[in-house]
Amino acid sequence: MDKQPVEDALQVQALAIPAIHMHLTAASMQVSQQDFEKAQEQLKLLKKDPGNEVKLKLYALFKQATEGPCNSPKPGMLDFVKKAKWDAWKSLGSLPQDNAKQKYTELVSGLISAESSSQVPGAAAEEGRHDGYENIIVNTQNNITKITLNRPEMKNAISHEMYREIMKALEEAAKDDSTIVVITGNGDYYCSGNDLKNFTNIPADAMEKMAKEGEALFRDFVAHFIDFPKPLIAVVNGPAVGISVTLLGLFDLVYASDMATFHTPFSQLGQSPEGCSSYLFPKIMGAAKANEILLFNKKLTAAEACAHGLVTEVFPNRTFQKEVWARLKAYASLPKNSLAISKQLLRGVEKEKLHAVNSQECEVLKERWLSDECLNAVVAFFQRKSKL
Repeated sequence: MDKQPVEDALQVQALAIPAIHMHLTAASMQVSQQDFEKAQEQLKLLKKDPGNEVKLKLYALFKQATEGPCNSPKPGMLDFVKKAKWDAWKSLGSLPQDNAKQKYTELVSGLISAESSSQVPGAAAEEGRHDGYENIIVNTQNNITKITLNRPEMKNAISHEMYREIMKALEEAAKDDSTIVVITGNGDYYCSGNDLKNFTNIPADAMEKMAKEGEALFRDFVAHFIDFPKPLIAVVNGPAVGISVTLLGLFDLVYASDMATFHTPFSQLGQSPEGCSSYLFPKIMGAAKANEILLFNKKLTAAEACAHGLVTEVFPNRTFQKEVWARLKAYASLPKNSLAISKQLLRGVEKEKLHAVNSQECEVLKERWLSDECLNAVVAFFQRKSKL
């Protein structure tokens, strides 16, 4: 058995997770050491990421079961990953080691059962599905290329690797035979914005390098949307946050469920707008409303976003998928070249301006990431979350 049984498997991918409180009844049955070790091996067989909250529970229970109550020094405030793990372990208090083994084994068993029940034996692969992606699902069918953000356990937060996969998918879609391209989310969320892991565990002497690389990645990512040659449609199935909202100004149509919300909390984190929103949002909705959203963190309902021109149309959640996809199939039957040429006429007038705005926004973002104000705001954000 691996000498580091679960440590490597339980690396935290994002933070701001509430403390975990475990409650046991006197009737809880104890498990043997053999069952506990078997659970550790079963955990390695999981194919689906169970999500950060579950991974923190597993980490804390494992540490409690093998070492007892937490007695290690509290990590520094800026060491976000270690602090989240320490908080999770510490929250178990004086929970007996045998009870921790019991809870650990039960949790692993539940994860294994849930994953097994979700797999349909003999199910055929989704028609038209593209290979080579881990964080998104891409398939082309009926002249539509559909890009689905597929990290539902993380509310479809965008990691650096996911940014690269989306860019690759857009590059391929620009060249394939599809007429239109659709982006949507898997699960309850459309997208919760940046994965906070992108900004954690960075040594002090590497901050400038991180900021420079992040600026280049963001600029390239937004440029892919500015330059995309085909009609691009967002199907916003749930809440959207951060860059998933600011990018909507670069889509040709935005359809939203009435369960969707739109939030850009940049100033709360000491950051600044991106996705060309500093230019497009005032054009779309007027300066006053854009200021309320981009400067003062106003969260919009789907109806409000539609009224202000950010969303094309809102549908009842119960009929959302059926109504939207009926329209998209009709759009996809239109002459492909005519649509692409017409889009270029509409977008071409401002393409140079959009690239200039994108470059300026990314340069400002780089400066923000390196500022004490941004660092303090992020730390304060994690402190608030850890107390929830």
